[in-house]
Amino acid sequence: MDSQQSRVLVQLRDMILKGEFGPGERLAEIPLSERLGASRTPVRLALASLEHEGLIEPSPSGGYQMRAFTSREIADAIRVRGVIEGFAARLLAEDGASRQLLRQLHDCLDEGDRAVNKPTMELDDYAAYVEMNDRFHRLILEGCGNAAVLRTLEMLASQPFAAPSAMLPMQSSMEEGQQWMRQAHRTHHALVQAIERGQGSRAQALGEEHVEIARMNLDYALERPDLAAQLMPGMRLVAGSRGRG
Repeated sequence: MDSQQSRVLVQLRDMILKGEFGPGERLAEIPLSERLGASRTPVRLALASLEHEGLIEPSPSGGYQMRAFTSREIADAIRVRGVIEGFAARLLAEDGASRQLLRQLHDCLDEGDRAVNKPTMELDDYAAYVEMNDRFHRLILEGCGNAAVLRTLEMLASQPFAAPSAMLPMQSSMEEGQQWMRQAHRTHHALVQAIERGQGSRAQALGEEHVEIARMNLDYALERPDLAAQLMPGMRLVAGSRGRG
């Protein structure tokens, strides 16, 4: 894949996940080419890749259109992510993590502690936690050394709200948000402890349990579609959401 096609693919996927297209909206090559400042060929190839990923579907009138996603599809993707991330943590625990990786994971734990262990979290604290959370999950996935795990997670992360931090914006709006975030970060601590102690089964169980908060966030978003559409415009893609993106 050449650099222009890669750029167009990344841009289009990002626009989709940010809710810039509504379900059923037609994705035509020429307008997209003009909008992205790219020729039609990389746009055409990017659209074909996005259909393969399951983000868009063929349009009855030709070309492609945005598809809608069900809450079940999103919940299933989140659950599968937990299984895969748990397996990655298990591999790390059983094979042994390097000192450098453990230092990096502990740095993440320290950053997360500074963000969540306050009387009240500000928006900057939530932003810092999201950045730390993405890095923490990436370190475990890359550190396990299994290329198939990485490819699978990349595919899952391309689905709406399946990535590790995708549902976190909802927590900044809820009364229990900081409490949930602290609970999630306690699981981060337990995961690192299991990896250090070589406890593969425990690490896998923790990885699978960890995504339950993301599923709770999804339920919260579905119960408050207008708020969810403000915080996460991509909720427009979820069938049944009433939010106005």
